[in-house]
Amino acid sequence: MMSKKKIVLAYSGGLDTSIILKWLQENYNAEVIAYTADIGQELNKKKIIKNAKKLGVKKIVINNLKNIFVKDYVFPMIRGHAIYEGVYLLGTSIARPLIAKDQIQVAKKNKAFAVSHGSTGKGNDQVRFELGYHYFGPKIKVIAPWRIWKLKSRTDLINYARKNNISIPKDKKGAPPFSVDDNLFHTSTEGKVLENPKNSAPEFIFQRTISPEKAPNKPTYLSIGFKNGDPTSVNGKKLTPEKILEKLNQLGGKNGIGRVDLVENRFIGIKSRGVYETPGGTLLLIAHRAIESVTLDRDTMHKKDSIMPRYAELIYNGYWFSKERLKLQKIVDQKRKKVNGTVKLKLYKGNVTIQSRMTKSSAYSMKKVSFEENKSFNKANVERFINFHKKKLK
Repeated sequence: MMSKKKIVLAYSGGLDTSIILKWLQENYNAEVIAYTADIGQELNKKKIIKNAKKLGVKKIVINNLKNIFVKDYVFPMIRGHAIYEGVYLLGTSIARPLIAKDQIQVAKKNKAFAVSHGSTGKGNDQVRFELGYHYFGPKIKVIAPWRIWKLKSRTDLINYARKNNISIPKDKKGAPPFSVDDNLFHTSTEGKVLENPKNSAPEFIFQRTISPEKAPNKPTYLSIGFKNGDPTSVNGKKLTPEKILEKLNQLGGKNGIGRVDLVENRFIGIKSRGVYETPGGTLLLIAHRAIESVTLDRDTMHKKDSIMPRYAELIYNGYWFSKERLKLQKIVDQKRKKVNGTVKLKLYKGNVTIQSRMTKSSAYSMKKVSFEENKSFNKANVERFINFHKKKLK
């Protein structure tokens, strides 16, 4: 007897991917391997295993990628100060390349002929996943059910689930839930009442941040230590990348920091409204800019700022593994070895204030900036400098 062909499905244990799991079995006569990447999302392993087994899955792979995610994906992006369209810290975008890479490795290990994902036909994630799949496994078939099946709406999905005894989750108000994506870096919420941009976001959708009004009446002070451009400690305590982000999420979240409500331009050409929570990432970005301000020269900083919009766009569009992104990363990291020191922050009701920047770097000269009379800065040169630039106006 020939063994069945295999498909590796990116499986969350939720409604959509449970339906996809059943649909793949029905339509491909294949063994489905349920694959879950643990990147710090709210993860119920027992539920994932139970749901997958209930649907006839024999092999379930749950890989812990949290530390790799923060160290090799989030930290390089923080070094690039990547922000898409002025506000979005790219929390969903940065996770997809890693999941795609690991999923292809699982597919190769199990000699699967195909991989599958649950991204909708209107979203960005299908692009991000599939560019990653192509980079690491160009010969492996990609099955994107949302683009090919006959289920056209949420109602169709719920009817299919009922017919196949797949449990349908409810949100806190007892209705089918919002579309939520979360990982160690962020939480995003889309759909339902949020689809109309005139509606304000209901408070109950926020999952990892308290509202600034309900945040403590006393400020929280914290320090972040940096070495070679990456955070290495919080409040003087050395921690792993994963634990640093966990700690900063907790401190930022309880002080109402990191909420963003935006209407973004998706790569595939439509606009979408989402609410994002990135408490730890917000603190890291502010602290990183602060430590660079006293350790890097002007030209390096300005060059980084000038490439940032393109760098952020590449991440958003799913081009993490592209030659162009890697080329820009080299520019971002050119002088990262100089970026060492400690930044102290004050957190208070949604606000982050820089308290101090401490470094042994010589980039910032107390002598030169002092308002006291000093001989280390030649004022006569300034006149020549201005006259030179007057000519450039013409």
